[in-house]
Amino acid sequence: MRIDPKLVLAWQSAHSIARQSPPPIYDRGGFRVDTHSEKETKRWVFPQLCEGLREIAVEIAAPRHFLKLCGTPDELQRVLPARWEIQPENYFMQAVSVNGGIRTLPDGYTMALRQTEPFVRAEVIAPDGSLAASGCAAEMADVFIYDRIETAPDHRRKGLGMAVMSALRSARKSLAAPQLLVATEDGRSLYENLGWTVIAPFATATIPDFIVG
Repeated sequence: MRIDPKLVLAWQSAHSIARQSPPPIYDRGGFRVDTHSEKETKRWVFPQLCEGLREIAVEIAAPRHFLKLCGTPDELQRVLPARWEIQPENYFMQAVSVNGGIRTLPDGYTMALRQTEPFVRAEVIAPDGSLAASGCAAEMADVFIYDRIETAPDHRRKGLGMAVMSALRSARKSLAAPQLLVATEDGRSLYENLGWTVIAPFATATIPDFIVG
């Protein structure tokens, strides 16, 4: 699957807003984010394989750098030095015809929606006051993205994740902007049942902390 680089840039720009990271910078065919967080120093997102990805992979020898490709893990692994380790495969997805309207919560659960444009966060609070589920979204002129949709283990199979998605979707300003997310293998089937489709596989590689040089 080939994906429009402009769509990838729009997703990463909104993703940076959702994660409170710096905006992406074009770098040798990909989009670099100088994250400088505890878990990630930098990331590159590439719409497709290119010589720039290979150059960066050869240059980098330190952990906490991530190379991401809109392609399969096998495609990414073939161009990387041996020190790079492929991570579990994810999927770039877009909403086609999202099913259902506002999702109701089980008795005793409440929804809190906090919005500071262009960022919005939804939280489901359990009857005991604990955080049962949460998620974030960010909107730009040409895209609306969802991020970190999570449900606590003790509160799963109650539709809370779908309720979070529904609450975030209600905050959209532009109904024409594509809705995007990156899903894990487990999340893929859930989102497909909700009217999402895979537009590209999404592979990630990094260097483990115990490898030097």
